[in-house]
Amino acid sequence: MSKTLLIITGPTAIGKTDIAIEAAQHFKTEIVSADSRQIYRQLSIGTAVPTPSELATIKHHFIHSHSILDNYNASRYETEALNLLEKLFEKHDIVVMTGGSMLYIEAVCKGIDTMPDVDPELRKNLKQRLETEGIESLRLQLKKLDPVYYNQVDLKNPARIVHALEICLMAGKPYSSFRSAPLKKRPFTIIKTGLNDDRSELHRRINERVDKMINEGLEEEARMVFPLKHLNALNTVGYREFFAFFNNEISKEKAIELIKRNTRRYARKQITWFRNDPEMTWFTPRQTPQIIDFFENNIQRK
Repeated sequence: MSKTLLIITGPTAIGKTDIAIEAAQHFKTEIVSADSRQIYRQLSIGTAVPTPSELATIKHHFIHSHSILDNYNASRYETEALNLLEKLFEKHDIVVMTGGSMLYIEAVCKGIDTMPDVDPELRKNLKQRLETEGIESLRLQLKKLDPVYYNQVDLKNPARIVHALEICLMAGKPYSSFRSAPLKKRPFTIIKTGLNDDRSELHRRINERVDKMINEGLEEEARMVFPLKHLNALNTVGYREFFAFFNNEISKEKAIELIKRNTRRYARKQITWFRNDPEMTWFTPRQTPQIIDFFENNIQRK
């Protein structure tokens, strides 16, 4: 059997973890997480990390493996994930990868050119400009330096704009050039599946998950990391809305409402991204047996 990476992805709250665990149990293997926030050990409730019982059922990797103080990105994930997969494939013919972080999955499947390390002074200067000049000034500079990424990025997300400008200014070439690197051939086969559902059902799942997070103590978790709110790792749905509440900018009820709304918006963005991948085969979260059959039928056996 050739070495095979089975990918189970899709929007937030769709039910990826449950299906990934069943697939990993079926193929007697391990799970590699492709979630850019579940890697942070300080974040649990707001990132919906697998429960202790789920983690005990199947060995997971890249769960609580890094600190929010780490300067982590998709390029680092590519390197670390490929090194891990090399070791896992010594023990297993098949490995399951699951998560909804678009760039992380793309980094493993297609590759991202190594981005330059950012000068801390440059980052400081850009953040000062953000505070004094506002986000529009940075948007205009990004539009000039990298019009391709300007047309793709969430223009309301200052962290992404600052990061793109950092790379543009450090490398002397557009940030988008790193994201559109030539496809790198991997020494394993990749089979991609995506989960989706009708909009009303997905929205119900999202609202239920947010309510569950609130009941489990998301507000308290957000308060613990509030002193570090400037970190990019915390520019995340579920935390930034509570930070606005802590700053007396909005009510708690409004923060919860915005968490639900912004999670729905993020889910739409994920779906749009993954739908553009012609290699993706789609299922609903109620089709676990069909997903496993699909994997079985498409794994290349020597």
